[in-house]
Amino acid sequence: MQRIRVSSGSPFEKRYGYSRAIRIGTRVLVGGTAPVWPDGSCDPDPAVQAARCLEIIGVALGDVGARPDQVVRTRIFIAEREYRDEVGEAHARFFGDAMPVATMVVAALIDPRWKVEIEAEADLGGAEREVRAP
Repeated sequence: MQRIRVSSGSPFEKRYGYSRAIRIGTRVLVGGTAPVWPDGSCDPDPAVQAARCLEIIGVALGDVGARPDQVVRTRIFIAEREYRDEVGEAHARFFGDAMPVATMVVAALIDPRWKVEIEAEADLGGAEREVRAP
């Protein structure tokens, strides 16, 4: 199966040996995405940071022919518990009705300016149907 790699241009990709995203068949994996702008700056607001992470994820998805509504799983890492609502609401706005499976974890992040980091997985195959749990 063909493997398509996406680079964001981060100097850490080669240094640490990773890709922003990889598509293998119908599966797309987007690695931990930090809230950094091209000039290296980082807005201090958690909601703005979450929106920036999701914007970068959206670009990576598009680079391999995927859309945010095809995301089936996200992992959200927040630096402090009190950021959960702002970050969660940004997540809800970005994904809308897609409603991927999501995990949110309080964790120490690499850069002290970061309040959030997000990763995503998409599946480009198959039909959708909703099943309600009993």
